[in-house]
Amino acid sequence: MSGNGQQGDASSEKTGFAILLIDDRPEVATAMEIAFRMAGHGLTVAHDPEEAFSQLARSRFDGIVLDLNFTPGKSDGEEGLACLERIIADDPAACVVVLTAHGGMRMAVAAMQAGARDFAVKPWNNADLIAKVEAAVAREPIAAPTTESTGRAGGERHTRPARILGESAAIENLRQLIRRVAPTMAGVAITGPSGAGRMVAARAVHAASADADNNTPLLIDLREGDAIKRVAEAEGSVILRYPDRLDDLTQDRLAAQLTERIRPIAITDRIDALTPALRRRIATIELPVPSLSQRRDDVCLLARHFITDAAERFGRPAPRLTDAAETVLREADWPDEVRGLAATMERAVLLSDDGMIDTGALSLSTPAAAASPDESGSATYDLDRTEKAMIAAALTEHHHNVSHAAKALGLSRGALYRRMERHGL
Repeated sequence: MSGNGQQGDASSEKTGFAILLIDDRPEVATAMEIAFRMAGHGLTVAHDPEEAFSQLARSRFDGIVLDLNFTPGKSDGEEGLACLERIIADDPAACVVVLTAHGGMRMAVAAMQAGARDFAVKPWNNADLIAKVEAAVAREPIAAPTTESTGRAGGERHTRPARILGESAAIENLRQLIRRVAPTMAGVAITGPSGAGRMVAARAVHAASADADNNTPLLIDLREGDAIKRVAEAEGSVILRYPDRLDDLTQDRLAAQLTERIRPIAITDRIDALTPALRRRIATIELPVPSLSQRRDDVCLLARHFITDAAERFGRPAPRLTDAAETVLREADWPDEVRGLAATMERAVLLSDDGMIDTGALSLSTPAAAASPDESGSATYDLDRTEKAMIAAALTEHHHNVSHAAKALGLSRGALYRRMERHGL
């Protein structure tokens, strides 16, 4: 990945800023990385919006330089404006400077209206661009910051931002709902399967709330003996885990301690297990976090994010997923949801030795049933569909060498032939 200078390059400069460049042109990234580093700043590069959102979910940046076009031949700026709108929606205080083509004043105006702090016209002078970025970062944002601290290049490591990754309709609906209800003091109950990202959603609610600048929200596990006492002493955003596992009497005691100075954000398996008093206080709005089976199109996007994250933590180059591996990931069952996907990608990064992650490196067992909701909302299990897709992916990856594909799938050669015949492969 380009832009390996990142924050560490400017660690000796206390005034250095951490800047994210979103641009698909390697030559631009290389030139800007050198220019910003010489000016005492750290530059991280994302080549497209997906990589940018992944970077923003892992690190905090003082400023963002955003090109408005990513697809060759496109010049309408729609891709960049869509990226800008989501950045600002996630963090209204984000400092974005957009890059626009000569004569693109209409796009520059649209970007400023959407929340950009400044713009630069191509071709730009590096010194002028850096000065614009420095001035934009120095200006106070119109909106209050939704982050807990700055991401200065020379500063200490801070808590990760609360950003929900994914492009599926289910995840976009969740983001939109959070944006509507988070600024209020309404009690929010976050439901969905364990491991699907409920804690990330809870922190995103806090990050978009009026209490966002009061450090991190208090996290209370209600199974602990002193939990009710801690709630009584709290104020501001409080994330409450497992309220549905309390008995009815303790739930009503909890409800009595949730005064108006507390904004409850509850993570619960079942709302119907709450007493009426507690439900009124902590479940004014329900935010259901979708399972991976409801957002299969997001699986590979999340996998790439976890690969990059693990590679950075372990000091390794980030390997790429083969097409067959992506097919297997999309079709596999994930009983531990996003948490299980993250663990699988971390293991694959450690085991990868050729810069690629193929089906064998994923260490997934022979196809399990993939659960997905049918029209009635109940889960259905299509073992044949999953198995056929994984076998086809392994055959493609190993150029239809049955012996190699069988080994990758953990099957004997004869067993694979029998399954191929059954599926018409």
